[in-house]
Amino acid sequence: MTGRARPAPGLIIAAPASGSGKTVVAAGLIRALIRQGLAVAPAKIGPDYIDPAFLAAAAGRDCASLDPWALRPASLAARVAVLGDSDLVLCEGVMGLFDGALDAAGETRGSTADLAALTGWPVILVVDASRQGASAAALVRGFRDHRADVPVAGVLFNRVGGEAHRAAIETACARHLPGLPILGWLPRDPALSLPSRHLGLVQARELEALAIRLDAIADLVARHVDLAALRHFARPARLAPVETSPPIPPPGARIAVARDDAFAFAYAETLAGWRKAGAELRFFSPLADEAPWAEADSVYLPGGYPELHAERLAGARIFLGGLRARAQAGAVILGECGGAMVLGETLEDAQGAAHAMAGLLPLATSFRARRLQLGYRDCALLADCPLGPVGTRFRAHEFHYATVLREGPAERLFAVRDSRGNDLGPRGLMRGRVLGSFLHLIDRAG
Repeated sequence: MTGRARPAPGLIIAAPASGSGKTVVAAGLIRALIRQGLAVAPAKIGPDYIDPAFLAAAAGRDCASLDPWALRPASLAARVAVLGDSDLVLCEGVMGLFDGALDAAGETRGSTADLAALTGWPVILVVDASRQGASAAALVRGFRDHRADVPVAGVLFNRVGGEAHRAAIETACARHLPGLPILGWLPRDPALSLPSRHLGLVQARELEALAIRLDAIADLVARHVDLAALRHFARPARLAPVETSPPIPPPGARIAVARDDAFAFAYAETLAGWRKAGAELRFFSPLADEAPWAEADSVYLPGGYPELHAERLAGARIFLGGLRARAQAGAVILGECGGAMVLGETLEDAQGAAHAMAGLLPLATSFRARRLQLGYRDCALLADCPLGPVGTRFRAHEFHYATVLREGPAERLFAVRDSRGNDLGPRGLMRGRVLGSFLHLIDRAG
């Protein structure tokens, strides 16, 4: 660690489209640079829990979540400032470089390009070359020239088929993109891939021998990428550090947090914000049939994959009994997405079998009747509750395939609009001090 007073230099690993391999490339770069003795801070743009876990595993430290749509400017600047304890910040983009959320005027907001413009971090473009040759030069030129305030410093070609394939791309780039550095040529190799499921990559915590996989990726990256040239382009962020309030107010002073393969979607910054506000956190595993901390005055069930473990959760009597006991004792119970599904009465799995859940909210959900719900959300509390007074606004994200089969009588939790300002109606349920919705809260709004 350098202990520098100024911000650490940073780079953004972006791509023309999702599926180009930027998570694997970013993880390999982080691991390879750490082997050279650098302290590398990982970061990820956008609302994501899965990809950051791979970057965190590669770096051996938490991955910062940088979301230019959902975060207040002060929150974003504070998160970037925390990364200054490193020699290099390596930030993975979201979707394609210019992809984001449409606002009411039809403008795209919150893209990787927007964060590059805000921070001044140069972009390294990862291009999947597997289905093109010389045409790759035209694609790169379009991305390089699309926005003058987004510095595309170099390109990495991924999934290159061989020397003839490389020669075709290299010749076209030399002719049409003189001066733009090609920093690496990564081959088609099974080692440069990771398994996927319905919400993205299979979770890092679920993969056997993850360290071995990451080392193999780093070996390939070190062999095929000019790491010294890549480091040369890193620049300090332009954002000035500021102090800010926690993104989400702590629901209590003693918070039991579910954490295992079924409940893994919690932002590190949310938990850190609760600790900074003075809350004590203790973790427990519902899949291991552990009860929440008996002295907890609040329980947090984050999202994850309870739909893949519904039968096991239904049989976790100690967990369910402990959860109900905390609710009866007046503790705040907060469930997000998958966590809210477990607070409901039943959860129907992919085969159509209904499994009894905690029964703390009048809610029945299904993973058999699938319908994609995806997008940023602007939400406001409809009543006073442990998250704040009525009208308190948050920025959030929704991403799931589960559907609601039935909702019984209960107070509604949020009034919700999408990124374009369209009214989506009331969402979520509140019964006493038990709160649940499909929204992943990211930050306070305004």
